[in-house]
Amino acid sequence: MAPTTLLGMKSTTSPFGRDFQRDGYPIKMAEMLSTLEGVCFSGRFAVNKIANIRQAKKYILKAIEMQLKGLGLSFVEILSACPTNWGVDPLTANKMVEEEMMPYYPLGVFKEKETPDEL
Repeated sequence: MAPTTLLGMKSTTSPFGRDFQRDGYPIKMAEMLSTLEGVCFSGRFAVNKIANIRQAKKYILKAIEMQLKGLGLSFVEILSACPTNWGVDPLTANKMVEEEMMPYYPLGVFKEKETPDEL
């Protein structure tokens, strides 16, 4: 189970599904970190289809560049399929990313600070 495992979602390590009373709620890391002053970039992207992979690549490079400029911490969260642990075929796993994960974890940039004094 990962911090992003949805409630009720089953995996190899959570065969009965995530239960909020036992396991806590999923964590929206990109939104949470975007509230911190030392963060210059925070975004969430997916790698379930070609267009999303291209977008993820673009923003991973941007996040690295921003951190190298010394603007602060860059954080990139990637939603990806895990057909093995989910016990489904790859096409079904990619569909689950789009239909189950992306509504709860919307894609996009949550913070992009271009200069050190921008908050």
